[in-house]
Amino acid sequence: MSYSLAIFDLDGTLADSFPWFLRTINDIADRFGFRRVADQDIDGLRHASTREILSRLEVPLWKLPAIARHARRLKAEAASEISLFAGVETMLRTLVENGVQLALVTSDSEANAREKLGPSAALFTYFDCAASVFGKPAKFRRVIRRSSIAPDKVIAIGDEVRDIEAARAVGIACCAVCWGYAAPAALRALGPDHVFERMDEIASTLCPGAVARMSVAISGTVSG
Repeated sequence: MSYSLAIFDLDGTLADSFPWFLRTINDIADRFGFRRVADQDIDGLRHASTREILSRLEVPLWKLPAIARHARRLKAEAASEISLFAGVETMLRTLVENGVQLALVTSDSEANAREKLGPSAALFTYFDCAASVFGKPAKFRRVIRRSSIAPDKVIAIGDEVRDIEAARAVGIACCAVCWGYAAPAALRALGPDHVFERMDEIASTLCPGAVARMSVAISGTVSG
């Protein structure tokens, strides 16, 4: 299946922000009055759904908007500590060069997202940021409307259970990456269309013909 639009998540998918999250979460917990995360809690939380995580940490739902705003401010202050995963720019550029438009839907602010992406931000056609915890379906629908691309030509790529759930809610394909926040087993259990264990698998799956042509060209150059 070929796709014309790829909707990416940011944290845990393109940006390596999980270490920052682990350093920061208990300060946020103390500020907003929910349960701190102990080291022995981390694996269990990575296997849980978003609603289960909120329940286990006893996060009051009415506080979520304030928590999100505070987290965005902290991310802005820590921008230099959060880098892109290796291979992100090459992967994104390969998609664009082969006719796939890129969109970013994230809970982070657009300013933070553009700073994290650096020069790669220019590769994205659409940004729809500051998504609420359960607000990604609405963001996906808006991006799809703006793009005028048929849903069966759209794929969402993320690292959390809620990314898969959001894609299913709007009827588009979804991919899960194994290097982010959620445990790979938790993601596989939901049956996403694709599961990626390496960054280069994204381009080879979404643009198989282009990658094959690149391999032939490289082989021809070496043999010549």
